[in-house]
Amino acid sequence: MNRVVQHPIQAFAAALAAVGILSIMDAVMKALVLAIGIYAVSLWRAVVTLIMSGALYLPRRLPRPSRSVMKIHVARGVIVTIMAGLFFWGIGRVPLAQAIALTFIAPLIALMLAAAFLHERIGSRSILGSLAAFGGVIVIVLGQARAELGPEVLLGSLAIIGSALCYACNIVMMRHQALAAKPLEITFFQSLTITILWLSLIPFAGMPLWPAGKWWIWIWVAAAMSTTGGLLFAWAYARAEASYLAVTEYSAFLWAAALGWIVFSERVSLYTVAGAVLIVGGCIVAARGKSKQPGEVEVAT
Repeated sequence: MNRVVQHPIQAFAAALAAVGILSIMDAVMKALVLAIGIYAVSLWRAVVTLIMSGALYLPRRLPRPSRSVMKIHVARGVIVTIMAGLFFWGIGRVPLAQAIALTFIAPLIALMLAAAFLHERIGSRSILGSLAAFGGVIVIVLGQARAELGPEVLLGSLAIIGSALCYACNIVMMRHQALAAKPLEITFFQSLTITILWLSLIPFAGMPLWPAGKWWIWIWVAAAMSTTGGLLFAWAYARAEASYLAVTEYSAFLWAAALGWIVFSERVSLYTVAGAVLIVGGCIVAARGKSKQPGEVEVAT
């Protein structure tokens, strides 16, 4: 382990970039779920992501991770599989912006988990930023409450809330994992775990649909975005605390609102705009508060 000094704002920027890339991937995945179904797209994306991450990781012939580190990789892979399955099933039934708004309970839960399990100190600006951003979510939810919700939307919303609870655990695990392994190792073993889990469902669910040619292109695009976002997150979480980086998740709403409107013709209301202002403000408060406090962390090399 080498000690390196990193300005926390760099990690914050990397996490923001990861959120942006993965938000675009969410829109691609929504289109794929609507076209070929959640099971097929999840399995084939997992296989393609494993191929990509393996091509980056295996040629390096690095030592195998220790048993304790492997347990972390597998545990997070299981959490991510459940989280992604619930989320992608949900966004097939819920407008993208509304779905992302529902996930914003995750960073607040992650703040408490980081304090409880990682013994991180929760700064006042991180708390203030999260509360401001969560206030934006409340505004959005109030706006959504004015619309009529069908049973499909309700079930999709419940699935997304379940995914958000998993993601809160995932945020904390990312920090723990990033301090124990390199980004390429994390991405490869997480992809391996996810692929094995989806393949294990074949005896029960049957062989998934083989996508048409045009959908394969988008599956590869989604896999590339997933790999890139994962690498950026691993780099960021090795250099800043989970409680600090968690607030970057709120920026996903801006992407979801724009992509939902452009790609799926999902209307953006004034409630959405007002909530987005609060969300961005919360991110800025958290980033400015931490940027004045560069720190030193241990990073695996």
